Amino acid sequence: MAGNSFGKIFKLTTFGESHGPAIGGILEGCPAGLQLDFEAINAEMQRRKPGQSKIVTQRKEADEVTFLSGIFEGKTTGTPIGFTIENINQKSADYNHIKNIYRPSHADFTYDKKYGVRDYRGGGRSSARETACRVVGGAIAKQLLKDVKITAYVSAVGAIELKKHFSELDFSEIEKNPVRCADAETASKMEKFIKEIRKEGDTVGGKITCVIENVPIGLGEPVFDKLHAALGMAMLSINAVKGFEYGSGFAGTKMKGSEHNDIFNEDGSTKTNHSGGIQGGISNGETIYFNVAFKPVATIMQKQETIDSAGKKAEAEGKGRHDPCVVPRAVPIVEAMAALVLADYWLIGKVSKF
Repeated sequence: MAGNSFGKIFKLTTFGESHGPAIGGILEGCPAGLQLDFEAINAEMQRRKPGQSKIVTQRKEADEVTFLSGIFEGKTTGTPIGFTIENINQKSADYNHIKNIYRPSHADFTYDKKYGVRDYRGGGRSSARETACRVVGGAIAKQLLKDVKITAYVSAVGAIELKKHFSELDFSEIEKNPVRCADAETASKMEKFIKEIRKEGDTVGGKITCVIENVPIGLGEPVFDKLHAALGMAMLSINAVKGFEYGSGFAGTKMKGSEHNDIFNEDGSTKTNHSGGIQGGISNGETIYFNVAFKPVATIMQKQETIDSAGKKAEAEGKGRHDPCVVPRAVPIVEAMAALVLADYWLIGKVSKF
């Protein structure tokens, strides 16, 4: 299986399956001498881990990271940073009933047809359990980026949408509610809706907005390696993501050029920021912002028609522990992937230090 690595210089490779003994990763390219804050890394892991509230999967994992290499006396040595995260709460029997059945809109069918073998226990490598490794890499990237501030929050659950501009929000509200929405009133509505969806045995999608402040000018390459292209690839590599838009996004298609153009101030800043902090594929010093769309989780607690591995009609019904809505736990994953992109592009372009 190819495609297990992300990044060119600051490069993260992950391994492991949802119901294997452990998952883990190797982070290459991290400069030597970085003093790591292990409490900060653990805090990021706690934001992503399962079982943290009543509106997410109740699988209980400590998600404690064991570092194996690349660190000496708390500082990075410049060599590959190896780490593992134990899986301690698997319930593989919950998946025996789908051993030979393809769940609709899941990776079951495509994995089986492509590789001729499929780990049906929790989806194996296709499980979002793998994203815990991305959060480790992203947590280290954040410490490398120093003054850059990356903040993601849930801006929509189903049809319930937070319509305030990010400049109007109090980001301190994000971690005060289980949905991780930056507005208390909207968060309450979202939480109630997710609980209703769970009772129905169904799932719902949503949207995450990410805001990146204090980005230096010059990150990104102007042709194939545009900064927004890398961010888009990073976000679309996350499980359940169906869409990515940055800056004005699709709303910009409804504007005239005279309305959309970001007029310069004398100091090089711009009066508006429809460009989303990126022009010509390169960061321009303004705030980068983008939206990431997540589909409803494919595994639902309702019976659905499907086929089995022999191509015969069958019936699929989810059992066990699953997220009724993935976006609350995906917030730190979005931040982590954004951090990995920025760290990599900083090292590629060798722009001024953060």
